[in-house]
Amino acid sequence: MTSDVNQDPAGGSVGDLVVGLDAGGTRTRAVLAAAEDGRSLGEGAAGPGNALTVPVPRLTGHLVEALTLAVPEWARARVVAVAGGFAGATAASAEEPGHVNARAALTAALGQLGIRADRIRVCSDIEAAFAAAPGTPADGLAVVAGTGAVALRITDRRSTATVDGDGWLLGDDGSGFWIGRSAVRAALRMADGRGATTALAVSVGRALGVPEAVLPGDGDWSGAHREAYRMHVLPAVMAELPIHLARFAPLVVEAAEGKDVVAGRILDEAADQLTDTVRALGPAPGERIVATGGLLGPEGPLTAPLTARLHTLGLTLDWVPDGCGGAVALARLAHRDGN
Repeated sequence: MTSDVNQDPAGGSVGDLVVGLDAGGTRTRAVLAAAEDGRSLGEGAAGPGNALTVPVPRLTGHLVEALTLAVPEWARARVVAVAGGFAGATAASAEEPGHVNARAALTAALGQLGIRADRIRVCSDIEAAFAAAPGTPADGLAVVAGTGAVALRITDRRSTATVDGDGWLLGDDGSGFWIGRSAVRAALRMADGRGATTALAVSVGRALGVPEAVLPGDGDWSGAHREAYRMHVLPAVMAELPIHLARFAPLVVEAAEGKDVVAGRILDEAADQLTDTVRALGPAPGERIVATGGLLGPEGPLTAPLTARLHTLGLTLDWVPDGCGGAVALARLAHRDGN
């Protein structure tokens, strides 16, 4: 990599540069791009970036790590704008705690690296993901379904209404967590005689280390087997953080593909929950709706059922992989428009 500040890594001349950040619950990504055309020149990644749950000093460290990888020394003096989409933050209020934390950490990280950007923009990771859609839209709806689930109305690139996103204890209906919890509930209900027979009892049991001798074969359990199953499953689940139940969501998808009725119902109900979440925003037919999250990608298990349900509301999903592209677009806009 050349040390000439007027050269990009490929040896071509570059002008002003921008940085886009997507700081989510599991990792922080940074992208260096040309301000003129958005061409990517470097990328970096580090640890979690939730501005409400990651302490500011630790968040600053993660930002420094990701930025160091994405923005080499030759480029730092040319960065004119930085936009960061942070989980736990929003562009709607500069006084909101997540926004304050994110800006403090980002400002500190840029200072440590000697990046003196003229424009710094902080928004939520969802607002950034919305801006990643074709045309960098300013208004419309966003729905996220991954480990958690939330829908937003976005006006002038800022969130103006939120439905769900209330966390594992109070909400996130239709999310990966919700699906995973439903899988364990279905397994336990089969085991104690309250629920229908389902392949989830075996797959969940194996994932939790239940001995093969205890797992159901044809679903006809003795009382002793039922008690042994519960005695293994309950302590194993309680020993983990609740949000880790999301790891069982793929088991539901696998069982549904095998025509397991219970698993199929779980996925159908998850799609219903997400539809209700979007409907609560009062969408107008034809309104832009951008989707992101592992459950709604090209191979996502809820993409087809949610698309079909939203079609009845006159809505079509635009999927984006994450907020990096949107954050770069927002940084370019901040540079161009001076805000």
